Amino acid sequence: MAPTFLLVGLPGLEAAPSWWTIPLITVYLLSALGNGTILCIIALEPTLHRPMYFFLFLLSVSDVGLATVLMPTLLGLAFADVHAVPASACLLQMFFVHVFSVMESSVLLAMAFDRAMAICRPLHYPALLTNGVISKIGMAIVFRCLSLHLPLPFLLAHMPYCRPPVLTHSYCLHPDMARLACPEAWGAVYSLVVVLSAMALDPLLIFFSYGLIGRVLQGVGSTEDRWKAGQTCAAHLSAVLLFYTPMILLALIDRFKLPLPQPAHTLLSYVHFLLPPLINPILYSVKMKEIREKILKRVLPTKVGCSQ
Repeated sequence: MAPTFLLVGLPGLEAAPSWWTIPLITVYLLSALGNGTILCIIALEPTLHRPMYFFLFLLSVSDVGLATVLMPTLLGLAFADVHAVPASACLLQMFFVHVFSVMESSVLLAMAFDRAMAICRPLHYPALLTNGVISKIGMAIVFRCLSLHLPLPFLLAHMPYCRPPVLTHSYCLHPDMARLACPEAWGAVYSLVVVLSAMALDPLLIFFSYGLIGRVLQGVGSTEDRWKAGQTCAAHLSAVLLFYTPMILLALIDRFKLPLPQPAHTLLSYVHFLLPPLINPILYSVKMKEIREKILKRVLPTKVGCSQ
């Protein structure tokens, strides 16, 4: 087992690691504030205790969790130019990064399923998505995240490493660590299983759900009804594109060995992990009228947070 792993910073900023801490910390604080506000509003407002907002609650949990688990190594590089990370810390970060990533993907799929049921089967929707069903979906999401990634730290911890322990990102990721192990074939197979069972299957099912929604909306007679239904889905579809587009681009670049400069590759990975937690609260606050009204009701009159 490698005693330490070496992380890379943002290429081009090695000589001046201090100034880019400002946007990094700003992005994180705004992400925590936005997602924390969503969590507070949904928890404290009884009228929002419905399936759609339960899934939005889980999405905010995964967003703030993902942003938080990336911060230790990012801030270590930014503040102190610390590249060496103990294997135990690297494995722990890798585990939570992938757990929260799969959790976000699973929640986005559940939200697409919820919207499809609400629009395609409106009369049966309350009977189908009961509190008991929603609880089971939430437990299934947790079980899926843990079952896919719980073996990873133990497998990687007991693998011999015959390559220099230099990772290509500013945080620890499973494919990055698995390629250093010898032999690496098992790592490639396990990565393929995880990708196909989550990150490849989920977007296909999501866009299939939206295909069903689009077909139903074509048959809606009123333009106003189509507009309302479209607005309901707009925030979620934007979140889906925001999460999956950088991930798919990174996968294509790695798979086909496209000649992308390393700074662009690293920046794209930052976008994939850090932009959704920052943008999702804004999307849902703007696009979802109930969330927006509850936030304004609690924040503007008293100038205090959601504890009032």
